[in-house]
Amino acid sequence: MRVYDLILKKRNGRELTAMEIDYLINGYVDGKIPDYQMSALAMAIYFQGMTEQETLNLTNTMIDSGETISLEAIPGIKVDKHSTGGVGDTTTLVLAPLVASAGAPVAKLSGRGLGHTGGTLDKLESIPGFSTDMTVADLVDAVKNIGVAVAGQTGNLVPADKMLYALRDVTATVDSMPLIAGSIMSKKLAAGADALVLDVKAGDGAFLKSKEEAFELARTMVSIGKGAGKKTVALVTNMDQPLGRAVGNALEVKEAIMTLRGEGPADLQELSLFLGGWMLTLAGKCSEPDEGKTMLLEAIKNGAAVQKFKELIRSQHGNDAVVDDFAILPHVANQIKVKSLRAGYVQRIKAETIGIAAMTLGAGRDTKDSQIDPAVGIILEKKVGDRVKIGEALAVIHARDDAPPEVIEAVEEMILIAYKLHNEQTEKADLIYGTVD
Repeated sequence: MRVYDLILKKRNGRELTAMEIDYLINGYVDGKIPDYQMSALAMAIYFQGMTEQETLNLTNTMIDSGETISLEAIPGIKVDKHSTGGVGDTTTLVLAPLVASAGAPVAKLSGRGLGHTGGTLDKLESIPGFSTDMTVADLVDAVKNIGVAVAGQTGNLVPADKMLYALRDVTATVDSMPLIAGSIMSKKLAAGADALVLDVKAGDGAFLKSKEEAFELARTMVSIGKGAGKKTVALVTNMDQPLGRAVGNALEVKEAIMTLRGEGPADLQELSLFLGGWMLTLAGKCSEPDEGKTMLLEAIKNGAAVQKFKELIRSQHGNDAVVDDFAILPHVANQIKVKSLRAGYVQRIKAETIGIAAMTLGAGRDTKDSQIDPAVGIILEKKVGDRVKIGEALAVIHARDDAPPEVIEAVEEMILIAYKLHNEQTEKADLIYGTVD
């Protein structure tokens, strides 16, 4: 077998066999195939695509490139959720304890953020003492004891994906559907869950800007999941405005707690219930998602959901008093209102611009080595459809006292640019565009 021949085969639009994909990926991981040849293969895949079977074979080979996690010691059907990411996407913080409080075991491996705001781990680590550094044995024990754990990914999980992604990132081949799907699903499947619910974002604040692209990715990932023998459902959801009102790490933790109490923003609660309903259905705790949503609403109403979050915090060495006292969370006194320059109705909020504004304050990373400030961020006072008067606050900036004036001015300008007002009220867009199951 020659690498040249396989690159040529894919360049000409022909299907690679499982054996050929194994040869290419394993050879690259072992250092036998150079970057320039793997770059050529990635570009050939970018232009020619891959069949469903090729994409499944690629995913399986990447899984086999490193260690996998077994959750068999945990009773029941283990269910996981993945989001393709957005601005103010706090659903994992809500869903993990919420779904566990309804009896479905959740063993969640999450990552850190690059861009916009922190990832799930960064947000949870804004809780004093909270540790996401867990061995697999620790993770399994925690889920067996309280039904839920959220940990960082192990170092040797799917090393082929780490290598391929780094290469794609510098060769303009990131946005290839089979390569995106294989990257996401290899990590999810290696993490050992029995069932997967995927939240595929579409819109201004998402990686995929169009609904059509999001549905294509959703279908590809569901195909991979089912091909691997896992129950898999994908929801395509709206990221044309930030989810919820909080954008920033500790601010999002506070909002998640409020949502678990039944006091959170309507859109964050709605999406969490919809995703959670599917998680309970795949976990065998109910017969269909609407029944699952009813169970989750009851867990919020009777306090079981917020109590489970307390258990999760304690289990991972955090200070669970934050659930009852938000002052324990990192916070800033410097809060600046960004006032509207005109009256009207909010027609649109450019989510990506809000995300960049929050990152400018220090809530996100512009490089892998950047340090996140857990206290800073933005609270949106107005959402799409809301009426605004001249001089009324659109948003509130949470910044450090020593933040340079030019930084605050830049953030204020970005927020004003992000808000699009119209003289007449427009219909709110759907939060959930559709389901692929």
